Amino acid sequence: MATNYRGTIGILTGGGDVPGLNPAIRAVTIRALREGYQVIGLRRGWKGITETVREKDYDNHENYIYLSEEIVNRAGRTGGTFLHTSRTRPSAMKASEVPPHLKEEYPNEVNDMTPEVLKNLEWLGVDYLIPIGGDDTLSYGVHLAKKGFKVVGIPKTMDNDVPGTDYCIGFSTCVSRTIALTNTLRTSAGSHERFLVLEVFGRYAGFTAMLPTMAGAANRCVIPEVKFDMELLTELLAADRHRNPSKYSILLVSEGAMFSGGEMVFQSETTDAYGHKKLGGIGDLVSQELTSRSPKFNGGQKINTINQRLGYLVRGGDPDATDSIVPMAYGNLALDLIMGGMHGRLVVLKNGRYDDVPIEVVTNQKKVVDVEKFYNTERYRPHYRKFHMKPQFIMTSELE
Repeated sequence: MATNYRGTIGILTGGGDVPGLNPAIRAVTIRALREGYQVIGLRRGWKGITETVREKDYDNHENYIYLSEEIVNRAGRTGGTFLHTSRTRPSAMKASEVPPHLKEEYPNEVNDMTPEVLKNLEWLGVDYLIPIGGDDTLSYGVHLAKKGFKVVGIPKTMDNDVPGTDYCIGFSTCVSRTIALTNTLRTSAGSHERFLVLEVFGRYAGFTAMLPTMAGAANRCVIPEVKFDMELLTELLAADRHRNPSKYSILLVSEGAMFSGGEMVFQSETTDAYGHKKLGGIGDLVSQELTSRSPKFNGGQKINTINQRLGYLVRGGDPDATDSIVPMAYGNLALDLIMGGMHGRLVVLKNGRYDDVPIEVVTNQKKVVDVEKFYNTERYRPHYRKFHMKPQFIMTSELE
């Protein structure tokens, strides 16, 4: 252990949980402690640092924790995040979410709590902040960086749609789990000679449906980037089923996929702190349509459907090998930057190499499937071509 104190690093996890967060926290903490830094884990994403009370004797144990090797080693091999998470957005906090001790000072319907966040970070003595999250969580990191705070971001999201990087923590486990669960359910689909429709995560980007399909888990997939024709989709799946000796076919549906002429399907009209309605239900609608339209493509006989929303089954549990190794590298890369006096950066993987880019890329770009390169809009499945020199996970968005 280094004896010279170099400063204090804060770390937090925001947005949805994924496997690989705890290994990232572990990597940052162990390297930082050995290099002479103190590490504070900020609980519940941006919520903990917003709700911190700047009083010496106040019990802030629900808002932050000082991390040790013992703490992070115990959690480092597990899924989820032991620091917990939230979708808090301090720059636009509703009156109902303002901490009780600040309600008089921030009485508006929507409040920018950034001054409190900066004061709390200063009160804790945090010199560098490492937010681990998707584009929502990291966008507030960009906001703090523009305010002059030293931020180094780590990309996390099952959807793999954070701009600037080929890989986000959680994606590999999501794809692996989707393939495994699809293979589990195909036995029922085959036994009953049915369509199998699986709804997977993916609000704006279809990577989580595309990669398992490309790996052979499904016959077809529909993604947010391309609205699909239900009649054509039914015809294709019926043909796939007819060719299969076991008489079944499989479709992966991104939760953000849309019918031709339709819009996204939401579970409710309630929005989170970043204005997103909770998606879910497109798989149910597609299943109903498949069954009702199927007689036209099956000699007048209806084809029943097995419908399953994979949801949190691909989000929970332990990380796979990739989501154990990449978070370790990302955590150490973040420390390399900090020790070099660099900040305002996002650690990334580009073409199989670890690197870093300006954190502003998170808010300056969008990362979605390049449809022309990777998706056959007439066949509703990936293109299988031009793999030479492609990155491990094939589909990335190039930085302009």
